[in-house]
Amino acid sequence: MQQMHYRLIIEKEPIVGKKKRVTYNAYCPALGLADWGETIDKAISNITKLISFHIESLVELGHHVPSEYDATTVITSIAVPVSLSKKLAHA
Repeated sequence: MQQMHYRLIIEKEPIVGKKKRVTYNAYCPALGLADWGETIDKAISNITKLISFHIESLVELGHHVPSEYDATTVITSIAVPVSLSKKLAHA
């Protein structure tokens, strides 16, 4: 069995409600996939299964399987000027 390596981005997200809880969102930019879990390990486990299923489906259909090196993604951060004279609305 061949192994392919993909970069994951995992972000912590608070759940709105009475109890303070969080989830973890996992993204695989090279494949355009995302999944989540209640822990980092669960998020990684869930997206690993999704990636395997996705790649197997691409192979079965005869489609190209993107590698991490096919991705032309730039990850950066920016500073955004914001006027604090008004209250900020949170989505």
